[in-house]
Amino acid sequence: MQPAGFIVQFLNGLAEASSLFLVAAGLSLIFGVTRIVNFAHGSLYMLGIYVAYTLVQAWGDGPAGYWLAILCAALAIGLLGALAELLLLRRIYKAPEMFQLLATFALVLVFNDMAMWLWGPDDLLGPLAPGLDGSVRILGRYLPVYDLAMIAAGPLVLLLVWLLLTRSRWGTLIRAATQDREMLGALGVNQAWLFTSVFALGAFLAGLGGALQIPRQPASLTLDLGIIGDVFVVVVVGGMGSLPGAYLAALIIAQLKALCIALGVVELFGLSIAFPKLTLVVEFIFMAFVLVFKPWGLMGKPLPLMRHAASAEPTLRPGGPAFRLAALALVAAAAALPLLSATLPYATVLAQDMLVAVLFAVSLHFMMGLGGMPTFGHAAYFGIGAYSAALLFKAAGLGMAASIVAAPVVAGLAAMVFGWFCIRLTGVYLAMLTLAFAQIIWSIVYQWDDVTGGSNGIVGIWPDDWLAAGRYYYFSLAVVALLALWVRRMAFSPFGQALRAVRDSSLRADALGMDVKRIQWTAFAIAGLLAGVAGALYVFSKGSTSPEVITVGKSVDGLVMVLLGGIQSLSGPIVGAASFTVLQDYFVGVTEYWRALFGAVILLIVLAFPQGIAGAFQGRRAWGAKA
Repeated sequence: MQPAGFIVQFLNGLAEASSLFLVAAGLSLIFGVTRIVNFAHGSLYMLGIYVAYTLVQAWGDGPAGYWLAILCAALAIGLLGALAELLLLRRIYKAPEMFQLLATFALVLVFNDMAMWLWGPDDLLGPLAPGLDGSVRILGRYLPVYDLAMIAAGPLVLLLVWLLLTRSRWGTLIRAATQDREMLGALGVNQAWLFTSVFALGAFLAGLGGALQIPRQPASLTLDLGIIGDVFVVVVVGGMGSLPGAYLAALIIAQLKALCIALGVVELFGLSIAFPKLTLVVEFIFMAFVLVFKPWGLMGKPLPLMRHAASAEPTLRPGGPAFRLAALALVAAAAALPLLSATLPYATVLAQDMLVAVLFAVSLHFMMGLGGMPTFGHAAYFGIGAYSAALLFKAAGLGMAASIVAAPVVAGLAAMVFGWFCIRLTGVYLAMLTLAFAQIIWSIVYQWDDVTGGSNGIVGIWPDDWLAAGRYYYFSLAVVALLALWVRRMAFSPFGQALRAVRDSSLRADALGMDVKRIQWTAFAIAGLLAGVAGALYVFSKGSTSPEVITVGKSVDGLVMVLLGGIQSLSGPIVGAASFTVLQDYFVGVTEYWRALFGAVILLIVLAFPQGIAGAFQGRRAWGAKA
């Protein structure tokens, strides 16, 4: 590319950096004070575009109407964020941190269906900004004037927020809250309203970032999850809670993407490298690189360990005779489901999906619940298991049994490689590094058309004849039941006890002579292997696989399953996976707004049963025993 092209792409990168920073700044503020990883922040950005579009249509696209609509849209989203904090998040500040994440994910579902109900499913493209609708010529290339304005918007917002935080009493309280919230409360500061104001400001910035995009991209229902991954990367790479760090990270990431586009296809050592394809994953590669060598981000500071409970973990106890009878009854009921196919034709298919979900949730719970290692990228091992089984069966010519045995080994080896880097981190940084590796795997699968089939995936993978006519279901049931029993026995083994000791206090475990990193690394690999088995069972049950099995959404589904059931209970992932599968299938058939209904149920469970369904049941049983 000519120098002019590089210059234009550099300026485009600056404009994109400002766009990312506007949204990331709000998320960084919210996390710095409340310590909530707000998954719904992308929804606020999406709603900002929709509200701005509606107001511009109502007030006209003249200078006064247009810019007033942008400001009012941001204010409306700020008010919505304050209401969400007042009505929901304020009630769960003392709940386990991962349940707070679950609640914000439920808001994503509710907000998405609310947007579809109000504006419909079609994309909506807004008008050009008045006075900024032209372009300037730079060395023979044209750059929109609006992009030049966006370049200035990022540093301007950074300056204004910095002045607010450093030159006002409110800003002093905010900075104090990020350092020691308990001491701030002891001094008589009303933390509740302080948190609300921070959430409102963060939501305002997200809404402003969205509203300013209406000349650049259409309002779409996919923007919420589309932006949140990039924003998380910016905040984590910059350092959680650091606004200058967020701007620096946004600048670097945007310029890396712009450079990939500018380079195009390059011949290197006889190989053609298509750099534009790297734009799908370059930010995650950069994040992985930064977190490996600078665990707290470019300008961040160490954070307290991201725990899944607000208090000490309850002691696990082996199940008694009543538990064993209940487990046998559950397996017997699952085995009887195909007998109902005459009256419920879909029962066996739903039960098969449930078995795969149960094993996936059990694998995730082994890592998070017993190991205390949060992850946003567990779907990587599920997908590796699915694709390995499909390729070994179809391309390598191995039989079904050999493919199902070998595929989890591949997933386990991948988990060992990724885990070697991940276990060096804790909390949200650990979770985001797992997400980075998962996105890298997804990008490879999505773009390697010759091997993985690209976006079309791999089809035509069916069980052998001896497992036809419904017998594959019983095979899956046996595999899942045996592995769930193995995981349960492992939880009470010396290794399981050591893993829980590391989870509860890594410093104390290290002082007792335990090899903390080796224990965590082993747990990481076992969790990956179990997820690989789930992926292998999945591909033979569906007859195909596609890149969707490695997306962030799949990982989030696993999180929802584990947290719904209860992360403190060994039966939690089983209860959560079964409930998630049944509820999702039922709601899809009831209404087109099933996401909102499903999100409302999740919110109800979070508010009523903050320890999860199984956790609440065990808590009541323990209370009854004491009484």
